[in-house]
Amino acid sequence: MMFRGFRVGLFFFPVALFVTACGPKVTPERAVATAYQYSKLMWMPEQRHVRHGPDSAGRRVDTPDVSLADLGDPKGYWKPGVPARGMPYKWGGFDTPESFLIGLEAGKKAGDIGGKAKRRLDQAAVSDESVGIDCSGLISRCWNLDRPYSTKELPQICTELKSWQDLAMGDILLKDGHVLLFKTWSQDGKSIIGYEAGPFPKWRVNACQIRAVRLKAEGYTPWRYNKMED
Repeated sequence: MMFRGFRVGLFFFPVALFVTACGPKVTPERAVATAYQYSKLMWMPEQRHVRHGPDSAGRRVDTPDVSLADLGDPKGYWKPGVPARGMPYKWGGFDTPESFLIGLEAGKKAGDIGGKAKRRLDQAAVSDESVGIDCSGLISRCWNLDRPYSTKELPQICTELKSWQDLAMGDILLKDGHVLLFKTWSQDGKSIIGYEAGPFPKWRVNACQIRAVRLKAEGYTPWRYNKMED
C-alpha cells in the first residue's frame, strides 16, 4: 500500500492507494477493501464544487450537496466548508480517490445524481465537469477492471449463482439499473452486509445492511466475477 496526500481547500487528507500489478484478477478481500476506501474517503467541499444546472456542454448536473433538498431530494449530504466523508455518486463516474481529489482541486463539481432523465439519455448525460463514481463504476474499481462496466454489461463477465446461499465476499447483487457489493451475511442470516454507491441513504458510497427478502422482491440476483481469485 502506498500513501499520498492531496490538498483540497485548506485541508490535507492522506489517501491510501493500493498498488497492484495490472490485470483483471482480484481477491475478494481486495474488492471489499477498495469499497471501504471509497466509503471512508475524507474531503473538503467548497462552494465552487456545487452545481444545479447545465454544464458548458448543456448537460444537467445536480451535485448531492445539502441544497439538493431545495429540489425535493433529501439525500444530499455534503456542505461547503464542512469536511465530508465518502465519494459522492456521479452518473457515469469512474474516478479513483486520487483522480477525484485532483478534480476537486481543478474546480470540478462534486458528484452528479442519477434519475429518470439520466437513465433516458444514458452516456449522453455524463458530464465531464464533475467527479465521483456510480454504482457499476464502484464495482468495476473493486474488481480492478480497466474500464467501467455498466449494470447491463456486468453479466458478460460474471456467472449467475444458483442460490443466494452461495454468495461470498466480493460477489454482487444486481438488478436492472443498480448493483451492490456483497461482503457477508448479518448474524441472523437475513440481511446482506456490503457496499453501494448511492442513492440510499445518501448519494455517496455507503456501507449497507439490507434485508435479503427486500432485495429479492426488488429483483436483485446474485452474481460472481469470473476472474475472482480464491
